[in-house]
Amino acid sequence: MLIVLPPSETKAPGGTDSEMQLSFPPLDPVRTLLLDALSATDVNTLMHELKIPAGKRAEAEENLTLRSAPVMPAIQRYTGVLYDALDAASLSSDALSRLAVGSALFGLVRAGDLIPRYRVSGGSKLGGKTMKAWWGTSISDVLGEQGFVVDMRSGAYQQLGPVPGALTVRVEQADTGKVVSHFNKQYKGELARALAPHDATCADDIVDIASAAGFDVAVDGTLLTMRV
Repeated sequence: MLIVLPPSETKAPGGTDSEMQLSFPPLDPVRTLLLDALSATDVNTLMHELKIPAGKRAEAEENLTLRSAPVMPAIQRYTGVLYDALDAASLSSDALSRLAVGSALFGLVRAGDLIPRYRVSGGSKLGGKTMKAWWGTSISDVLGEQGFVVDMRSGAYQQLGPVPGALTVRVEQADTGKVVSHFNKQYKGELARALAPHDATCADDIVDIASAAGFDVAVDGTLLTMRV
């Protein structure tokens, strides 16, 4: 099982002076092109195309030198509500091996991959091309080889690499059936934390694991609904 999480816009600064280490080698050709494009684009253009606000100019500048930037494990680099709820530091290495993160820049990274801090989002453009155009079918092809996939990515990142047959997750209010927006990431983080220690092979396994952890879930085809 591979659980694919959404990335976060906010990322922890710092790291070590090691080299980037990235899983899923078939994605390397597009990664190289994107890193080349970032390093060759002036900051003002980057800020416009990547929709980076003026107050985050320093983060746009970091995009120019990513190959020599400090790195840290992806699961530590991404921050925010989902990652707080996931509490990756308390998960075993076996559980972490089942976690991956969708990325506009790297396509897909495993929890332990060493990555720099970057500022590129799924809905942005670079060199006049959408991120979907950059990636083509590369992410879908890689994810299609991973066996059973639980896809928790948001819509923009799912579009970068759709996975036919993957189990997607919807969080809705138990009383109204409306999609939960404000706490959506928190609940997904909690669910991922409950699922990661188990090597599930199908949707029924996920229902059993989630139910045992106290979640109210149901599966309809390839959609897992979590009621909160």
